Amino acid sequence: MNEKNLPDDINSKTLNELTEIANKIIHNLENQKNLEESLDEYQKLIRLNNLIEKKFQKSAKEISDITKLKIQEISTKNVKKKINNIAKDTNKFLVKYLKNQKRTDLIKPMSYGLLPGGKKIRSKIIYDIGQIFNINYQTIIAIGSAVECIHAYSLIHDDLPCMDDDDLRRGKPSTHKKFGESTAVLAGNSLLTLAFEILSDKKLKIDNQKKIFLVNYLSKSSGHEGIAGGQFSDLSFEKQKKSAKKIIEMQIKKTGKLFSFCTVAPVIVSGKLKEIKKFEKIGEQIGLLFQIADDLIDYKGTSFAAGKKTQKDKIKGKATLLNLFGYQNTVQYAINLKEEIFDALKKYDKKSQSLKNTINFILKRNK
Repeated sequence: MNEKNLPDDINSKTLNELTEIANKIIHNLENQKNLEESLDEYQKLIRLNNLIEKKFQKSAKEISDITKLKIQEISTKNVKKKINNIAKDTNKFLVKYLKNQKRTDLIKPMSYGLLPGGKKIRSKIIYDIGQIFNINYQTIIAIGSAVECIHAYSLIHDDLPCMDDDDLRRGKPSTHKKFGESTAVLAGNSLLTLAFEILSDKKLKIDNQKKIFLVNYLSKSSGHEGIAGGQFSDLSFEKQKKSAKKIIEMQIKKTGKLFSFCTVAPVIVSGKLKEIKKFEKIGEQIGLLFQIADDLIDYKGTSFAAGKKTQKDKIKGKATLLNLFGYQNTVQYAINLKEEIFDALKKYDKKSQSLKNTINFILKRNK
């Protein structure tokens, strides 16, 4: 190919520079009368066109990648902002609720284990599903507050020396380190029962049958079929090689069942009971995804960032998918799990976007 008159550094030219050269060649062709010279110009134009196309595709991809990153950043910021708002409203509800309780010596350790701190992701999940089923915001906050009581109770008990023996929680001394073991046990027990008091309160403006359903479902999610049973298996599995099936069953109990309540509660309030099984499974999957993210944080994170001790799963010989599959395979498993959840949400289109954003946040969080 005759490249006469083309600059030696043609490949390093910018898209704009190449376009200017091409325009000059087109101008020459329009005024060219010599056929041989016209063919030379035409060949140069073809080469320039190929270069321009490659440059354009590269630029388009770079722009697309930058745009995707910006969208992700905006989405993450929006999720964080919404989580923070829900956390504030949930904490306000709980502070007020505790203030209206009879003053006892356990209120202080209960408040310490419950407030402040915690991301309130479970409350955000209730909000997200509430968006799909058009549930009143104050109802969502009340139900979310009950869930946070259950979650706080489970953390207080998990941290005890007879359980996972953690001295740090949410960036401060664990409840038993602050108030003593017996007080921590009783504070945890009190938060457990407080959750059911919130759900059965006459101020929660939903049908009594629905309240009974909520209490029943949360009870099963918290007891031997849920959190307590999952914690029992977690302790029993230490330093033992367990199958993926056993580990998943344990983690669904320990973490997934409470997430299932979060996804099912708005469905119960809406009265669309045929949707319960579907959202029960979605909740279990979200809980499993959350547990995997938590295990990855324990593996790679720092105590300062996580607000609790890290690297402890490996030391204790915990049965986790991470220890069974390895890091990369666990990450891929989590990505596949996320896609399964998203497929199940296709039916709800834009109404499920808030939930999808939260799931992405769970997968990418670093603490």
